[in-house]
Amino acid sequence: MTTQNKTTLPKDGIAGLKENFSSDALSGFLVFLLALPLSLGIASASDFPPIYGLITAMVGGLIVSLLAGSLLTIKGPAAGLIVIVAGSVAELGHGDSTLGWHLALGAIVVAGVCQVLFGVLKLGKLSDFFPLSAVHGMLAAIGIIIISKQLHILLGFNPLTEAGKPMVEPLELIQELGNTFANFFKHKDVVIVGLVSLTIVFAWPRIPVKAIKKIPAALVVLVVAIPLAHFLHVVNEPDTVDAAGKTIKGFSPLLNFKDGLLDIIQVNVSFDGFSQLGTFIKFVIMFALVGSLEALLTVKAIDMVDPFKRKANTNKDLIAVGVGNIIAGVLGGLPMISEVARSSANVANGGKTRWANFFHGFFILLFLLFATKFSDMIPKAALAAMLIGVGYKLAHPKEFGHMAKIGWEQIIIFLTTIIFTLATDLLVGIGAGIVIKIIFHVMHGASLKNLFSSKARTEGNTIIVEGAAVFSNLIGIKKQIAKFSYTDNVVFDVTACNLVDHTVIENLHHIQDDFENEGGSFTIKGIEEFRPATKSKHKFAAVKK
Repeated sequence: MTTQNKTTLPKDGIAGLKENFSSDALSGFLVFLLALPLSLGIASASDFPPIYGLITAMVGGLIVSLLAGSLLTIKGPAAGLIVIVAGSVAELGHGDSTLGWHLALGAIVVAGVCQVLFGVLKLGKLSDFFPLSAVHGMLAAIGIIIISKQLHILLGFNPLTEAGKPMVEPLELIQELGNTFANFFKHKDVVIVGLVSLTIVFAWPRIPVKAIKKIPAALVVLVVAIPLAHFLHVVNEPDTVDAAGKTIKGFSPLLNFKDGLLDIIQVNVSFDGFSQLGTFIKFVIMFALVGSLEALLTVKAIDMVDPFKRKANTNKDLIAVGVGNIIAGVLGGLPMISEVARSSANVANGGKTRWANFFHGFFILLFLLFATKFSDMIPKAALAAMLIGVGYKLAHPKEFGHMAKIGWEQIIIFLTTIIFTLATDLLVGIGAGIVIKIIFHVMHGASLKNLFSSKARTEGNTIIVEGAAVFSNLIGIKKQIAKFSYTDNVVFDVTACNLVDHTVIENLHHIQDDFENEGGSFTIKGIEEFRPATKSKHKFAAVKK
């Protein structure tokens, strides 16, 4: 670390609160404005009572911020987990959303315990095992699923199965879009609110005035959508009972909160889901693995944009997120991660320490105490528009183009992960991507033994790697790199390798940047002797001899 950075490094703890109170409080408030509608929308899309999205954000701010190993990330509910949460509610509750919510909370709490153990066992390096093309494929698939569900809500529909239960299967949701679009104007007032909100979501970031762009688009959506829905007389219709005594659910285009914070703070978790052991364990694994992976990827991303170049303690952060999930799960909240959009906004707004996350949680608490009745006016179509915007970012067409530029192998892995995720679930999807990646490595000459064991050693300031340097042995390679300080001059020698894959090359480039930022150097020796494994000339493309 340079001398300049050392002298300007913000203090932590109470000293940091006093030193950076104004900047962290302001950033925390601005992040709160972004987190408020997104937390409500993510909970609603996950088939949780919407107010419990705010419970997760509050716990993530007030409690987890004090324990976290990452100073600038914002903890809260994530759009990337919507698919898993909604699936757990549907499968564990067998179509009964209230029962499914209580049972899903049990899986969230157990997953939180697993995340604490991940941190204690120092598995913060977990994200290094997954190939980047498969991770991007998983996120893109999540984006597609979010869009496919929220388009129905935007137009005033909640697609049901033949049994009258909400649809959760991605391919069913996509197929049902034909029926929804065929009835485009059935709820024309809701459609107007939804399309106006969607226009704001996509147009607001393109406004060329920086001061205006700093106002979160999600907040603008609420400011416009709430009075518009009132003007169009959008109201919740009550449930009715037919002649046979069957309850017919009324059309509910608005959120409906009956209680405030003091009414909902109670133990809501149920562990009766253990009776469905296979399903319960499946969701525990998905919450723990996918949640941890997304959280760690966000921590890495925010470390790269931290103006003070601080490095997070990923193991400590996993423990903190795990504790947060245990508390939120007991109270009824969604699983939390370090959320990338809110964390990026925190950095952009000038947040300097963990107290920005704390203040974001504090303002959520104030809202829950004094303003929950305001949420009764929020149109579901407006929240759907925000989530479609999030889904579009995850499955942006540029992601497909980026993968294609890196090489045809990467786009195949990327698309395989998407297809299997849509057809089955996230675990099978990312597993399929990993299997395809391994097959390609074997085709390029990597031995099965070398795939999971790095032949890396240090000689002085040189790290020598032999055989294959690939995603599945990157953890061992990084272990050797971690022996050095970023102020050292290190040589990474791949002369004796026969294959270096895309994930390793991209990681090595980021490590080079870390060394240069701290005053050291990281030279990759012998890479010029390789040729592209595919025809791609992209700087992150896999290479072989």
